[in-house]
Amino acid sequence: MRLNVGRIGKAHGILGEATIEVRTDEAEDRFAIGVQLETDNHGLLTVVSARVHNGILLLGFDGITDRNQIELLRNELLYADVDINAPGYDEDDYHVLQLIGCEAFLEDGSLFGTISDVLNLPGQDVLAITTRNGEVMIPFVHQLVPTVDIADRKLVVIPPTISGSI
Repeated sequence: MRLNVGRIGKAHGILGEATIEVRTDEAEDRFAIGVQLETDNHGLLTVVSARVHNGILLLGFDGITDRNQIELLRNELLYADVDINAPGYDEDDYHVLQLIGCEAFLEDGSLFGTISDVLNLPGQDVLAITTRNGEVMIPFVHQLVPTVDIADRKLVVIPPTISGSI
């Protein structure tokens, strides 16, 4: 699946490096030297250098040798072909697209709602679940989401209660 993994920012230095707004959890793999990234307007770009400077990813691309050339690519989105069903580093690694659309059930087996979004917040990811009573946010932690079955597109959730009700 073609996924947006970054965006080219401003030029850095005079040799054609660009700052990159990273939009992936696997930056070291997605932006490795030799990787080809798709763009909407400039075809394929091959990474020839990658380094972090002051916490910012800098990339150099094949054929781009000066600041003016990289400035022409500013704000260009970078895409990679990603197998969202490939196993993650941990058994509890899921791709956002694997979760969206899954049905969420309560522990008693009753349907609670459908996962509509996954918010990547600093503390933890949060599931946005559309229920018949509106949207409910549940932190995506094992204590509140004890079962995730991607193959059957089902999750078991334990919503936090407020005054004894859901």
